Amino acid sequence: METAMQVEELTSGASGRIIPLFRNVRQSLLSYDAFRKSFLLIYSFFVWILLLLPRRRRLSTSPPSSPTVVVASVKRRKFGLRRDEEDTLRRRVLAEAIEMVEEDTGDSNSRCHWSTSLFFGTRRNALFCRSWFPASGDLKGILIIIHGLNEHSGRYAHFAKQLVSFDFGVYAMDWTGHGGSDGLHGYVPSLDHVVADTGAFLEKIKLENLGVPCFLFGHSTGGAVVLKAASYPHIEEMLEGIILTSPALRVKPAHPIVGAVAPIFSLLAPRFQFKGANKRGIPVSRDPAALLAKYSDPLVYTGPIRVRTGHEILRISSYLTRNFKSITVPFFVLHGTADRVTDPLASQDLYDEAASKFKDIKLYEGFLHDLLFEPEREEIAQDIIDWMEKRLNSSNVVELRNSQLELNLLRIRARNCSVFCDRRWLRRVEIRDPGKKSRVWLGKFDTAEAAVISDFGDGSGAAAQ
Repeated sequence: METAMQVEELTSGASGRIIPLFRNVRQSLLSYDAFRKSFLLIYSFFVWILLLLPRRRRLSTSPPSSPTVVVASVKRRKFGLRRDEEDTLRRRVLAEAIEMVEEDTGDSNSRCHWSTSLFFGTRRNALFCRSWFPASGDLKGILIIIHGLNEHSGRYAHFAKQLVSFDFGVYAMDWTGHGGSDGLHGYVPSLDHVVADTGAFLEKIKLENLGVPCFLFGHSTGGAVVLKAASYPHIEEMLEGIILTSPALRVKPAHPIVGAVAPIFSLLAPRFQFKGANKRGIPVSRDPAALLAKYSDPLVYTGPIRVRTGHEILRISSYLTRNFKSITVPFFVLHGTADRVTDPLASQDLYDEAASKFKDIKLYEGFLHDLLFEPEREEIAQDIIDWMEKRLNSSNVVELRNSQLELNLLRIRARNCSVFCDRRWLRRVEIRDPGKKSRVWLGKFDTAEAAVISDFGDGSGAAAQ
């Protein structure tokens, strides 16, 4: 009983520390002493802005800085960079050591091939990635996992194994500053960078798995990232749908003043941590063993949330809330009604307001934030698998097996035609036949492949107009 009480005091690894963080700011602003300090801080901010404004340089008659001072400053910077690099390498070793699959039980359906790799994001930062594929080689589709704030992709190995048993391939990527990826642990300078990295990662996977339907999965803040990424047309066109568990769609500061000063604090001291922001956190699972496993995991960040990270979550959730009606991607949102970290009513609003023609929602009565780590995790994962299969069965997109695509390309090459694919967004396929005009198909890549088979598969060599 005492153990259970201690578990409930553990801090949420997602966005549960945002409200305590900014509540401390609100309480401090109400006192006279803190008001005076806040005034001085804002005054200093404007002075800092004035100092950054361009101005004429005066010729200096003072001697240059001492070489000793310059060397000391350079050494301090190098020491800070070296310390961050060492921390990243330490976390990467821990990420590599995570058991990706359980011991072979003899069940052929559960056997899979797995691997780890590094993917270089849009800013050339190294992002740690994992993949699981059925040993049989049969593939219905691919699910790409984007984890929540402060956790990492290795926590979803059990979920990945269940997906593989139903012939789904799985990829997972650690955000910047998370798991085995580059960056200060637990620090997110911009969620827009995470959105861009997600889009680039999806593009890479589509290039490596031509013709295979892809889904995006996001949990908590990762759900907000996935939803924003899928709101861009070029990313939506690469997806069959998205799955969101406990998405961070409506995160509000404790007081309106906090929303006004948060951007200033995030600029002045982006890495600053409020020491009292992670005390007596909100429970995120009803399974005590799952909670203990999470917060004893060295790759799960349990320190105080940083100011910039909190501001980024407020910013992306505000953007998404204002743009629910513009969402057109097929989606399935799952939320626990007892979630005290993110708002289940916001998920209901997303379902009600989104313009998507194919959308579903499921609210789990009494469940908490980390749905895939609740005692009923197997049933929740099965709900996700059933939705993906339903989406594939109802999709109007022509599905092609890899063998069909390879056969089709061989037929085209045999007729001395050249195949040109737009490798940026996989939206363009061009067939060039010597002595004839080029033919271009725009739209879904799978549909274009079907058109290629229709025109060239019979070997008749119909003229391209």
